[in-house]
Amino acid sequence: MRLQTGMDPEDSKPMRSIGAGVREIRIRTGDQYRVIYTAVFSEAIYVLSGFQKKSQRTPKSEIEKAKLRLAALRDYRGNL
Repeated sequence: MRLQTGMDPEDSKPMRSIGAGVREIRIRTGDQYRVIYTAVFSEAIYVLSGFQKKSQRTPKSEIEKAKLRLAALRDYRGNL
């Protein structure tokens, strides 16, 4: 709900290594999950990646996937 109203979720952090306005939500339910998203566009919240976290570090493959998806999103928006 916080995200829908323009506020940051309580358990999140910026992911500047991916891009400006990109954040990671931490979901802890016994197992740990992460959702990498951007909410800088007025029409939607875009999920760039979601995965189960098995170590302290975010896997490089997930970071690269999110970077590629963010670039594709920016390209798409630029071509509208």
